Amino acid sequence: MEYRSLGRSALRISEISLGCEGLLGKPEAFVQDALDMMEKHGANGIDLYSPNPEMRTALGRALRGRRDKFVLEAHLCTIWKDGQYKRTRLMDEVRAGFDDQLTRLGTDTLDIGMIHYVDSLDDWRGVADGDVLPYALQLKKSGTIRALGLSSHNPKVALAAIESGAIDVLLFSINPCYDLQPANEDVEQLWNRELYKGNLLNMDPDRQNLYETCQRLGVGITVMKAFGGGDLLHAERSLAGVALTPYQCIRYALDRPGVASVMTGAHTLAELEENLTYALASDEEKDYAKQLASFPRMSWKGHCMYCGHCAPCPAGINVAYVTKLLNLALAQKSVPETLREHYAALEHKAGECLQCGSCEDRCPFEVSAMRAMERAKEVFGAWCFAVPSKTRLKKLLSRLCEQSGWLLPGKSRTRAVGGENWS
Repeated sequence: MEYRSLGRSALRISEISLGCEGLLGKPEAFVQDALDMMEKHGANGIDLYSPNPEMRTALGRALRGRRDKFVLEAHLCTIWKDGQYKRTRLMDEVRAGFDDQLTRLGTDTLDIGMIHYVDSLDDWRGVADGDVLPYALQLKKSGTIRALGLSSHNPKVALAAIESGAIDVLLFSINPCYDLQPANEDVEQLWNRELYKGNLLNMDPDRQNLYETCQRLGVGITVMKAFGGGDLLHAERSLAGVALTPYQCIRYALDRPGVASVMTGAHTLAELEENLTYALASDEEKDYAKQLASFPRMSWKGHCMYCGHCAPCPAGINVAYVTKLLNLALAQKSVPETLREHYAALEHKAGECLQCGSCEDRCPFEVSAMRAMERAKEVFGAWCFAVPSKTRLKKLLSRLCEQSGWLLPGKSRTRAVGGENWS
């Protein structure tokens, strides 16, 4: 299992985590087995979306003796009333619901306190200007929660929340279909099939801006609905008309800027184990790029998805990662110290690009990668670029020749180029 830092918080979370909705209605033994399986595979993240009291009690019992092995993402402003889940902003209910959650889970502290389901700007203003946000900040100050989070499906609302500086963690819906849709205060529009009948081009700019801003401000993203409620895994139900695998959906979400963990859903232990073995899957099994490029009526042409199909670079440049750093810098209209440090730490910089075009030949999305390398060299400046030594230049030339099928002088044969032996 791989782990990532959860934004600016001190928390480290597994790339694959568990969303608890699949535990609803299951016997206590199933919950115990699910946590045993997570511990076996090294997964430590659990999102406690469901306010069902029986499920929380069962989970609390399963956590006994190993609470410190898990990162619990608990939701504020949720209650269970008259046999139904309800969102609330009434402070008496908010406090009582949170206290009941602590009791049922058998813990005094929770790692993330998530202000639940803020999908409209009016709701965010009510949370921020009312009593909910001060209450949540007090929980953080007292150590009852270690980080403050917010869940949303609306990129404009989520952006307003994280730009307030109060939010450490964002729980957000990310998958290759939802990412094409503009902001909407009605969450059900994300799976409205009528909105997917036209030709959709590239990621919604508000969503791209949200992910990049989270990366810049140190707000860690945990992902919900990576499988689109399971619809993306079945061709007949998929909004794209093409099925993806769980591994492809997970890899897509993890490639977005700011993302730390995917809260995967599972209704059976077999489904859970499949998700947890993501790290053991081959790159080919995780690869989503060719599948996305085949989506009818949907296109990411010219948009770098950071999928890595541009590799290997004969100069050794991590083209996808350099492009990600470039896009983060362009979104900020400056190069902050953190980006400079990440770029400076790279073994091979954009200025080493040979302009051979091999990356562009392999890109499923027709990204102008050579231009991106030129732009990255301009943006990050000459101070980040060291002129290669003669030895380094010889190695670069050797790699290029190997990829091109040529041989260097002194080898047993050479390849004829333009009617002459190359040397």
